[in-house]
Amino acid sequence: MDATGRDRWTPGEPYGPRSERPGAGEPTKEYRSEDFDAEDDAEGRHVPRKLTVTRVAAMRGRELTGKGIATFRRAAEADGADKSGLTALTYATMANFALDAAIAVALANTLFFASATAESKSKVALYLLITIAPFALIAPLIGPALDRLQTGRRLALAASFAARAVVAVVLIFSFDSWVLYPLALCMMVLSKSFAVLKSAVTPRVLPPDIDLVRTNSRLTVFGLVGGTLGAGGIAAATAALTGSTGALILATGIALGGAYLSWKIPRWVEITEGEVPTTLSYHGDDPQTEVLHSGRESAIPPRKRRQPLGRAVVTGLWGNGSIRVLTGFLTFYIAFVAKATEHRPVQQAAMLGLVGAAAAVGNFAGNATGARLRLGRPTLIVVNCTLACTTVATVALILGNLLGAALAALVAAGASALAKVSLDASIQDDLPPESIASGFGRSETVLQLSWVVGGAGGVLLPTDYWKGFAVVSAVLAAGLVQTVLSSRGHSLLPGFGGRRPLHAEQEVPHHDTPRGEPAR
Repeated sequence: MDATGRDRWTPGEPYGPRSERPGAGEPTKEYRSEDFDAEDDAEGRHVPRKLTVTRVAAMRGRELTGKGIATFRRAAEADGADKSGLTALTYATMANFALDAAIAVALANTLFFASATAESKSKVALYLLITIAPFALIAPLIGPALDRLQTGRRLALAASFAARAVVAVVLIFSFDSWVLYPLALCMMVLSKSFAVLKSAVTPRVLPPDIDLVRTNSRLTVFGLVGGTLGAGGIAAATAALTGSTGALILATGIALGGAYLSWKIPRWVEITEGEVPTTLSYHGDDPQTEVLHSGRESAIPPRKRRQPLGRAVVTGLWGNGSIRVLTGFLTFYIAFVAKATEHRPVQQAAMLGLVGAAAAVGNFAGNATGARLRLGRPTLIVVNCTLACTTVATVALILGNLLGAALAALVAAGASALAKVSLDASIQDDLPPESIASGFGRSETVLQLSWVVGGAGGVLLPTDYWKGFAVVSAVLAAGLVQTVLSSRGHSLLPGFGGRRPLHAEQEVPHHDTPRGEPAR
């Protein structure tokens, strides 16, 4: 400022005299320290003026995380899934996979290595009696019970999570008690119940642009990647830092989140009016059974009708059931072999890790292949998958080592995923719309029961590779024969094979026929 009180412009200043600069005469802005440390770039990102390695890494991490979340949401909401309700079911399914992974990590040492030792036959028998055998009695009741659940399916899904949250809390205080085993059974039953109920709900949230086969594959892939791998890794890290208690606390949080996500599924999944329950048996040739031919009006209400499964679906159930025996067997058997043959924890974990990684790769590959495969002849795919599992079990028998077991896990997981996709295609093609939900629930019950049978073999059979795989190979060979016979209209077991039409008509037992309307 000169002697007259006016601003004097110093050469080199960018805007001339201060009074002529932009903002002159306006209140002075109070600048915060962070305004000197950061600014927004052309894309709107908050960029620190003074860049350091730590700041750059943090910026890059936030950017990648944001892009990853956006990509995940686009995938979950693709094909109209956000409007049909499939996205909500996807999140609930991921929570179920995540909870199973967290519980498996939390109970790994206690359940498999502390009590399920191969040397103690009495403890093995107790483990089987309390943890596995009861489910063989409970599983057949789940499907019919869900068929009668005409309302409250969202509540049932949420309740399966809420009950597991309570069980997880009790488990935290029961690690050194016999109560551990029945609690583990409760976790298994509730998880299987969710899987069965989810299969019955899925047709109700089907987007118009994709079919049930792709939808089920999509749910499985999301569950494996976002649930099993993601939550399994977090649970493993938590268990390494805080022990099994920390993993159980994490499982409790996941269970509560799963209950909330299940309740967010749209209400229209509750609409079950007009559904016709499915049945595994076929009585179309029974004179006391009325057959309701397609296109014919009938006064008999849908709830009193029964929809038998056709030949292709029954063939798919036999093949998938045989494959699930092998996957259930490998789940438990390798843990017992690891404990019996290796006394170093690192070696035991390495054995389980190798077989588990092989199964994960096979499962992901099978689902990815099934989602892109043209399923023109699903029955043939099921037969070939059953043949592949029978062959690889025989190879594992001949090799008699860990490599053979890992190879069996790889092929079994991939074949299981591909055969399940083929079974889904058969159900969608075979059943009328009013029976598809029940058909999926009933088929899932059969597959879960088959898995339990295989798990029982994994617990009871000797830990010598050749002995265990010899028995499993024989069971798979019998299952393969039954699968092939069913596909050709024959059966080793009357009433449970392919001695039925490709597409069966609805039936009404004689005792369910209304008065005044004779059975025909």
